[in-house]
Amino acid sequence: MERKLLSGDEAVALAALDAGVALGTGYPGTPSTEILETLAELGGRAQWAPNEKVALEVGIGAAFAGARVLVTMKHVGVNVAADPLFTAAYTGVSGALVLVSADDPGMASSQNEQDNRRYSVAAGVPMLEPSDSQEAYDFLLAAMSLSERHKMPVMLRMTTRVCHSKTLVERRGGFPAARAPSFERDIAGRVMVPGYARPAHKKLRARLDEIQKENEKSPLNLWKKGDPRLGIITHGITWEHVQEAAPGASAFRIGTVYPLPLEQLRAFARSVERCLVIEEGDPFFVEQLRSAGIAVEGKPEMYRFGELNVERVRRIVAGDVSPEPPPLKATPPRLCDACPYHPVYGTLARLDCIVAGDIGCYTLGVMEPYRAMDSCVAMGASMGVGLGLRHVLPEQQARRVVSIIGDSTFVHSGINGLVEMVYNPPATGHVVIVLDNGTTAMTGQQEHPGTGRTIEHDATNKFSIEGFARASGVKHVDTVDPVADPGGFERLLKERLAGNDISMIVARRACILAAADIRKWDKQNAEKAEAGGCGGAC
Repeated sequence: MERKLLSGDEAVALAALDAGVALGTGYPGTPSTEILETLAELGGRAQWAPNEKVALEVGIGAAFAGARVLVTMKHVGVNVAADPLFTAAYTGVSGALVLVSADDPGMASSQNEQDNRRYSVAAGVPMLEPSDSQEAYDFLLAAMSLSERHKMPVMLRMTTRVCHSKTLVERRGGFPAARAPSFERDIAGRVMVPGYARPAHKKLRARLDEIQKENEKSPLNLWKKGDPRLGIITHGITWEHVQEAAPGASAFRIGTVYPLPLEQLRAFARSVERCLVIEEGDPFFVEQLRSAGIAVEGKPEMYRFGELNVERVRRIVAGDVSPEPPPLKATPPRLCDACPYHPVYGTLARLDCIVAGDIGCYTLGVMEPYRAMDSCVAMGASMGVGLGLRHVLPEQQARRVVSIIGDSTFVHSGINGLVEMVYNPPATGHVVIVLDNGTTAMTGQQEHPGTGRTIEHDATNKFSIEGFARASGVKHVDTVDPVADPGGFERLLKERLAGNDISMIVARRACILAAADIRKWDKQNAEKAEAGGCGGAC
């Protein structure tokens, strides 16, 4: 069989192709981004959605039609998609639906390190977790099979190290071919009014009971027999650390995160003198096992934070709670030298604006020399946070408040904030600055609806940020190049801050890292349009 050196993300994409996935959709976010990019490169059908909620809803629709579907996002993206996720567990699917949650312990590129294993229990959705690239491939196939067999969504949890580390992967043949999608009406199963949702909830719990029994014998779990004096229950990338840190210990690697194989785990705990749970993040397994009456020892609280590694696992085994060596000092991230955001943040700093910030490259405006960002909570939150500040601050301070948001983030979840601004305008008005650099820069220059290009950079319909703002009722909508005319940008901002109207300033200049590619893609698409090869979308 063919073997390749692949990252976990690339392995998931390859497995999706081999599983006959009809559609891959999601929103880019480290460490999940490369899954859909690779699927598209391999010839599979992949697309970026405006946000994770829409991606999952599109996925649910396709799975209702009997298709096999992959939906990808980083851990905080599941927060955005949680609304349809919880109800999709009730409706189930006709085909297969796998949701990849790429968690980020240690916050390599995230605003928190939430542990999304908790979502599987809260939503009632089965979850699998691989520990290397081969397992990422195998577990994606297993998740598709599980979803299709039980007609329900399945989550595949990955973490940064599994997503980005490379190991050898062997492709598997013989995965059953997908059936052709078709629509079959199922009103009671798909329309979750209370009368239909109540029995659906009972069916969900019955399915989970069946899956729990299956998981007791699942080959995705691994029991390694060793020294009975020490038994370690672990999962994911931590399994790799445990094998190196305590090679002689008995160990149980959990692949079926939810529902847990409780009887197997109970037997494992009884077979050893000391049963230690080593898990990255929250004490999720400790809580589950103790609730089931299984006596286990958890890691000290100090190891709840950040990623685990071999040395930290050794310390946990030894019960070492002495202070850890300080991390190596790294150069803090900063805006690129030629970033078009420099004149914007220079102006905000000079005017002493109160800046409600957002998620993206521009978050780095909080760093020296500008220190020009006063909040950063979640994707799209700059809109609502800025409005809240405007509503309650004394007028002199309120007039200094600005919401700043990127083009991709505006499309992702800033739109609702704009509607709120139009509907409930503060007495002093409000100013929103959209930093439009023509790409989703922070995650590696991905496309979004505002670029007018697909995941493969082909021309498609383009969402107009200014057009949406004007149509929504924003009184003043201006576009400016802050690099070509920094003085004009500053004069415009002063004028808008002094008024009582709601206004939007689109500061548009291509990302310096993406500009050459954007010109290349636009040229290629223009040539296709002239040749009549883009179906009119150009």
